[in-house]
Amino acid sequence: MSKNDLKKMPVFHSDAEAEAFVETADLSEYDLSGFKPTHFEFEKKSAQLNMRLPEPLLRAVKAKAKERGIPYTRLIREALEQTVRK
Repeated sequence: MSKNDLKKMPVFHSDAEAEAFVETADLSEYDLSGFKPTHFEFEKKSAQLNMRLPEPLLRAVKAKAKERGIPYTRLIREALEQTVRK
């Protein structure tokens, strides 16, 4: 099936509408090319970190986070998670 043959995703106004759609729809018939991967955080944050950074580094981190549309603290946490996973 070509991209032109795919259906456009409907707009949902509630989680219930989205859940009902996913339960019954064949998603292979829909154009999902505009979707972005998302990372969900389920673990409760129970510890806090306070650190000092050079101002240019913090500005660069904030700019990169803004590009991705996420809070800069989440970007820092993702970098730390990647480092310890290796």
